[in-house]
Amino acid sequence: MKQEKSNQINIILNEIDLQEKQNFVSQSQEISLSFIDKEFSQLIGLYEIKSTLQQIYAMKKMNEKRIKYELKPSQQVYHMLFTGNPGTGKTTVARKLANIFLEMNVLKKGHIIEVDRSALVGEYIGQTAQKTKNIIKRALGGVLFIDEAYSLARGGEKDFGKEAIDTLVKYMEDFSNEFILILAGYPQEMNYFLQQNPGLQSRFPFLFHFPNYTDDELIEIAKCFLKESEYKLSLKAEEYLKNHLHEQIIFQNNHFSNGRYVRNILEKAIRNHAMRIIYQEKEYNRKNLSQIKLTDLHFL
Repeated sequence: MKQEKSNQINIILNEIDLQEKQNFVSQSQEISLSFIDKEFSQLIGLYEIKSTLQQIYAMKKMNEKRIKYELKPSQQVYHMLFTGNPGTGKTTVARKLANIFLEMNVLKKGHIIEVDRSALVGEYIGQTAQKTKNIIKRALGGVLFIDEAYSLARGGEKDFGKEAIDTLVKYMEDFSNEFILILAGYPQEMNYFLQQNPGLQSRFPFLFHFPNYTDDELIEIAKCFLKESEYKLSLKAEEYLKNHLHEQIIFQNNHFSNGRYVRNILEKAIRNHAMRIIYQEKEYNRKNLSQIKLTDLHFL
């Protein structure tokens, strides 16, 4: 994947050339459901999203069969709302959906535009609508992902954020099948945001809540993270980490950053491991070079 950042707008382009993609689809109309499983294989949980993707896939195949028999295909839009605390996978899933919907031929380009309030809201009258239109035009054929979307309504009726919301709603209708809009944010803030904008939620057929991970799920995330880098936890380190994560889940609740917190701990542990091996033990073998011990774990 290629990433390009500019003024808090993150653009991720799908590396598959569009012409190559069209040729591939023409050669093989059957897109295997195993592709969805492959995309989500490294993600823990998210069963509702996986199930919904299977439904969307089934509808796409059903429409192909209906067209073959001269029946009217079902037209659906795929705009989505994501709610969840930090580190629960909202941005990661949005990026994967862009790729999956390209494979399903739901999207023409499969890129994703990631923005926040600052990329949409201007400083004077008329600027916001134009900025928002420009972002939407760049997202056509792909996914527009707006994180912390509730911030668009934080200034009340006179805030320019309302102008951005109105522009988004209009383009959701005018270009309903040309891009997918995903609004994401913390659960309480998103609920308030939707309450302040009657009729907005009904424009999003898919609402997914990303729950906090359990301690067992966080340990699985830790193992997957370490496996990719060819590290592993000792038994004592794993037990120690699991107990710590259990405490964090209980006491920090909504402020706990889930998978992001685990990643930060492990990145620090890998640095501590390097210090221990290079400056203290000075003994090099596969086990020493790959095993994270309890003493390497220093919690944030």
